[in-house]
Amino acid sequence: MKDSKKATNPLEGIAIVPEPSEKLLNERQRVDYRTEREQCLEWLLTFGKDPSHADGYAYLTVKNRASRIDQFYRFVWEQEDRYTSSITTDHADAYLNYLAREEYSNAHKSACRKAIMMLYKWRAHQRGGDEWSPKITFTRSNQSTTPRDYLTQEERTKIREAALEHGSVPNFDDVYGDERERWKAYLAQRFEKPKSNISREDWERANSWKIPTLVWTSLDAGLRPIEVERATVSWVDVENSVLRIPREESSKNEENWIVGLQDRTAEMLEYWLSQRHANDKYDGTDALWLTREANPYGSKALRYILQKLCDIAEISTENRTMSWYTIRHSTGTYMTREEDLAAAQTQLRHLSPETTMKYDQTPVEDRRNALDRMG
Repeated sequence: MKDSKKATNPLEGIAIVPEPSEKLLNERQRVDYRTEREQCLEWLLTFGKDPSHADGYAYLTVKNRASRIDQFYRFVWEQEDRYTSSITTDHADAYLNYLAREEYSNAHKSACRKAIMMLYKWRAHQRGGDEWSPKITFTRSNQSTTPRDYLTQEERTKIREAALEHGSVPNFDDVYGDERERWKAYLAQRFEKPKSNISREDWERANSWKIPTLVWTSLDAGLRPIEVERATVSWVDVENSVLRIPREESSKNEENWIVGLQDRTAEMLEYWLSQRHANDKYDGTDALWLTREANPYGSKALRYILQKLCDIAEISTENRTMSWYTIRHSTGTYMTREEDLAAAQTQLRHLSPETTMKYDQTPVEDRRNALDRMG
């Protein structure tokens, strides 16, 4: 019965207009985009692999790559600041350049590249569009069954402690008038003393909770850079010590996630939400963390923070590939060791258990201890 339905509707089970795109488009744009997508995906299923012999791609191949094609269209709309179905090869080149700078795996980048090649193949055969020859190739030689560099347990502790030393409330002499009064009110509540008694010394000892919560939450939840960028106040459930990441905001756009946090991380987040409210930089936005320039944190800014924390903690980064994913990989490695793959899969928000299996390894310090016991 299932096969016969697919014969009647070959696109059954494939998201034609995924929810993230549906939210961006008005009704007429959705109708146009749906038509565009249906024509493309049906052609790929019937003719895509070898048009001259009516040999199409497998259903699962088209289904998996359809979502990556949709992500590309959304990239184009963001670049153009408008909806359009008139994509060019320049758009494709720009997208590959964007992927090259992002800290996705080469496997993901390569899959996106293949998906976009399929899209332009359809446009060339059916719409008279230009042929596209990608200028960038993402090799998969660095793919393995083990994760990249990760923090050891000792380093995780050092990074947590370093985060408590990093950053502070604005300098007393940098704020004036109503802004200074707002900060003084916050400090009075935090230090449980009258507002009139808040001194310069109080300002100097009052570290901001922004960096500590950003780092501690990432250590607990293994946050990807894009998730740090998208995080909002509504994700935080202090009472239950969890993050509630909605489907449309999770990096894989598949389902809602409930991610556990340490109680002390949740307590810090409660402090940060109070302090954040006193900072007019956050007026009009629900972003959980913003940079000093009031921008969302990107991969480059996060890598800079991690480097600073390593300097504070005196963690050597020589001959190591250190990025925000280093934190995520450590969370996956030790969650797998302390619990199991299922726990790590949920905590890291992996759709496939195969993705989590790369963390099913014995950490290096455990192997070193085993050697000591072996003599």
